[in-house]
Amino acid sequence: MTRSSGGDDAPTQSAWKALAGAAYRPYWLDDPGRPGPRPALVGEERCDLLVVGGGYSGLWTALIAKERDPDREVVLVEGQEIGWAASGRNGGFCAASLTHGLGNGAARWPDELAELERLGHRNLDAIESAVERYGIDCDFERTGEIDVATEPYQVAELREVARLAVELGVGEQEFLDRDAVRAEVDSPTFLAGLWDRRGVAMLHPAKLAWGLARACAQLGVRIYEHTPAERLVSTGAGMAVRTPYGRVRARQVALATNAFPSLVRRVRPYIAPVYDHALMTEPLDQERLDAIGWRGRQGLSDTANHFHYFRLTADRRILWGGYDIIYRYGGRVRAEYDHHPATYRTLAQHFFRCFPQLEGVGFSHAWGGAIDTCSRFSAFFGSAHGGRVVYALGYTGLGVGATRFGAEVMLDLLAGERTERTRLEMVRSKPLPFPPEPVRWAGIGITQWSMTRADENGGRRNLWLKAMDKVGLGFDS
Repeated sequence: MTRSSGGDDAPTQSAWKALAGAAYRPYWLDDPGRPGPRPALVGEERCDLLVVGGGYSGLWTALIAKERDPDREVVLVEGQEIGWAASGRNGGFCAASLTHGLGNGAARWPDELAELERLGHRNLDAIESAVERYGIDCDFERTGEIDVATEPYQVAELREVARLAVELGVGEQEFLDRDAVRAEVDSPTFLAGLWDRRGVAMLHPAKLAWGLARACAQLGVRIYEHTPAERLVSTGAGMAVRTPYGRVRARQVALATNAFPSLVRRVRPYIAPVYDHALMTEPLDQERLDAIGWRGRQGLSDTANHFHYFRLTADRRILWGGYDIIYRYGGRVRAEYDHHPATYRTLAQHFFRCFPQLEGVGFSHAWGGAIDTCSRFSAFFGSAHGGRVVYALGYTGLGVGATRFGAEVMLDLLAGERTERTRLEMVRSKPLPFPPEPVRWAGIGITQWSMTRADENGGRRNLWLKAMDKVGLGFDS
């Protein structure tokens, strides 16, 4: 197991106590409105398009496929239940960025960055429009996000991102000094902030997934749950996917399996599944909310390498996640890895360091899940089996919004169309693959250690990180 090593003091008694009543399950999925399970596939199905995966990536692909061609027969199979994996476990930040932030985009696709930002904001607009059009009740709030500096060197970094945003003419990126950021949300750790007012929305992630599934079904998509796809083979002019109790024959297949092993084996080295964790507080009364002054409902994230993300829910809880990045040897994805008590203790300690005004608040939920990390931190795309199979992978923690863009790319590729999306270098290129084990495990461990040292030393990157930057082999969550 590889994880971050922040060198924190032992958790305080208040942190231990705050975790005492936490349920070890995702808050978003622990909802009375959770729909009942759909039946598994038994026997044989035939369709024009088979979508494998019932998270955002697969749901958007199925929905847009039917919007583009209502007569197309679409089947979607999901190994567990709709939204069970990353789509029901994330922080509920829906970002316009397709490149994991301006900085990463500028480093990798400087000539395309303005176009990628335009497409990203258009994609977020389209998500908002779909939520309204299909009546999806998912607490969608386009309140934006504030990136906060908690170390002096990060203040200069935020100023540089603000300058770059002005240069590109993308969105509203407002720099906030110490007093201004603490007027929005009051933490003694905040030194500055950068407020992206329109480029990020907050939402209830599981309700979005459930709503998308309902919209798909209304358009005629046939959805099967508890139907893992076990094998993909060519059958004449089409494809066949075997499942435990049956088989689907399809003209085309879209793979939306993300952190789970791809049915196209050659793609697997590009993904390193890592585990991210989060806590959810009990509901806060007005006095508690007033103590931190969080009235604008923006999402927040600090800007360290091992960063935290945090936001208010519709029922006035604070979600607090991130920091640790846990990689399991061999890239295994298993349900027992979803929980990591040591990380929960670290997160609780950090929460009360950020908000000492909330001493005594308890956490109601603690959970984790796998993220499909790739070495460039943003999605990559491709096809197999003569163009009859496509995939989109590697969203690296920013898939709530970008998966809709990825769905459009996959459908463009299946159609053989040259579009404004498929012309992009970002779409036509691949990240560097991760090396095989044990080199992968050792390299990730060294990178994590180096990132922690950079956080502790004014952001200064050591020779290892500089070398990784030079070859384009990054690691993030």
